[in-house]
Amino acid sequence: MYEMLVAMEIHNSERYAKYREAMKPILRQYGGGFSNDFHIAATLQTEGQCQANRLFTIYFPDQASMESFFSDTEYVEIKARYFEDSVSGFDILASYTR
Repeated sequence: MYEMLVAMEIHNSERYAKYREAMKPILRQYGGGFSNDFHIAATLQTEGQCQANRLFTIYFPDQASMESFFSDTEYVEIKARYFEDSVSGFDILASYTR
């Protein structure tokens, strides 16, 4: 299993929830899902670019499946429709095989 730990700064929670709802069926098609998902109150220290208020792990069967998911044309359309208007920034804190 290939997994990423992601910190995200979300400024429009309602719009981001629509993004998650729309992208999950595509994520499942690639064998992916979320194994952990947290709302966080404050970022105390970061080497990244965002002041995260969300932290989650997203997984795939392998790295190739992840790359295929993120380049899927339907996913790219959903991202443009919802993600870009709801997220200020994100940092991939780690990626690893589990």
